Amino acid sequence: TAESCTGGGIAEAVTAVAGSSAWFEAGFVTYSNRSKEALLAVPSATLECFGAVSEETVRAMAAGALALVAADWAIAVSGIAGPAGGLPDKPVGTVWINWTGRSGFTRSQRYCFGGDRQAIRQQSVAAALRGLLDVIRG
Repeated sequence: TAESCTGGGIAEAVTAVAGSSAWFEAGFVTYSNRSKEALLAVPSATLECFGAVSEETVRAMAAGALALVAADWAIAVSGIAGPAGGLPDKPVGTVWINWTGRSGFTRSQRYCFGGDRQAIRQQSVAAALRGLLDVIRG
C-alpha cells in the first residue's frame, strides 16, 4: 500500500487478518509531498502540476510502491479528509485511489465521500479494499 490520507489504515485493515503475512508485503505512509517524492519517487513535477490529490499522483505512488517490493498489486490513496484543506475543485472528501498490478494493469477512481474526517478515512479504506477485490476478480 502507498497511503496518504488514510495514514496506514489500509495496511492496518489488511494485517488485522490472521495469516496476512503470507500475502501482504509492505505499506508506505507518505503523508507529505516530500515523502511521496523521497520514498515512492513521485516526480515533483507531478505534484506541482496536478497536486497531491490527483489521478497522476496516485498512479505514481502505486508505481513507486511496486518498484520497491515483490508484491503483485499496489493500492495508492491520496485525499482531503478535512475538516480543512478543501478547494472548489477538490472539496473535503475528495479522494483518489489507484490499483496497479505488476502485469501493467492500472485503474484509478475519484471519490467524493461525506462525513467527518474519520468517516472519510474509513470510507477510503473500504473503497480501496473493495476496488482491489474487483480488479483481482476481473
